[in-house]
Amino acid sequence: MSEERMVSSQSGSDDLAAEHELRPKTLNDFIGQHRVRQQIDVLLTAARKRDSAADHILLSGPPGLGKTTLAMILASEMNTPIRITSGPAITHAGDLAAILSSLVEGEIFFLDEIHRLPRPAEELLYLAMEDFRVDVVVGKGPGATAIPLQLPRFTLVGATTRAGLLPSPLRDRFGFTAHLDFYEDSELEEVISRSAVLLGLTIEKAAISEIASRSRGTPRIANRLLRRVRDYAQVNGSNALTHNDAKAALEIYEVDAKGLDRLDRSVLLALIERFNGGPVGLSTLAIAVGEETETVESVAEPFLVRNGFMARTPRGRIATALGWEHVGRTPPAGIATLFDTPAPDA
Repeated sequence: MSEERMVSSQSGSDDLAAEHELRPKTLNDFIGQHRVRQQIDVLLTAARKRDSAADHILLSGPPGLGKTTLAMILASEMNTPIRITSGPAITHAGDLAAILSSLVEGEIFFLDEIHRLPRPAEELLYLAMEDFRVDVVVGKGPGATAIPLQLPRFTLVGATTRAGLLPSPLRDRFGFTAHLDFYEDSELEEVISRSAVLLGLTIEKAAISEIASRSRGTPRIANRLLRRVRDYAQVNGSNALTHNDAKAALEIYEVDAKGLDRLDRSVLLALIERFNGGPVGLSTLAIAVGEETETVESVAEPFLVRNGFMARTPRGRIATALGWEHVGRTPPAGIATLFDTPAPDA
């Protein structure tokens, strides 16, 4: 292995280790999502008093807001082991049956990307969640026999970024559903301050605010940007992370003042410069920036739409006046008031 590859591998391992180190271990340490934390605390406290497994829990929301962290906290608070897998990792019902039959009493079974579970496995999960039983089919054809296998009481924690793709029979079997929202800048500042302490960093408040404002309301991104600012400060011999360090580092890593990264700006610029602001279809826009359609739709588009830089219409994607202004272009006449026109009275 070359020295360059070894350094790259070591850097990736360090980032994974740092991310694990920064994860909160208890509900009290978890910052933000106050209502969800309160609801989960009630649910877990009641389960402990009954000395039984907690109800099945569904966590939904955009990536990076803490769904996996909350699942690990649930196991810690209930003092039980946790089994972790994801929907795409389960290719057929037999995979899921093998996992379920090996669970122990009270164990947390965390199923990430549950909306991508294959249909046969999904139907097997219905019975497991409701009756704590799976039917193992032995043999094939007319001679096949279903043998019922009793399962220990466990808690399924499902996580999804697209709750709308879950079928109603599956969604209705969860005893509690929580939706995680994007963080306010003040909450992200708390996250960054806590992470800086855990990483042994001295950081100016102005630098914390700068990083928080560019973190797209997402703790995972905030922690990642903090580590990149730390790298910049170390390379330049700074003992403390200053506001100037934060601004310079984030400029190097192409994260602008509004949190747009290279992909976001590429999409916005292509929409404005190549298609005069749209409307344009998603696949055409993806080809224009050299990315997969799913990448543009799931990574760049939600942030651009949420912040008012782009809009989705029946005819295609269009750039808003705010989007034109952000990339230093003058919007055509009429665009500036397109989204400010009051809706007609019903």
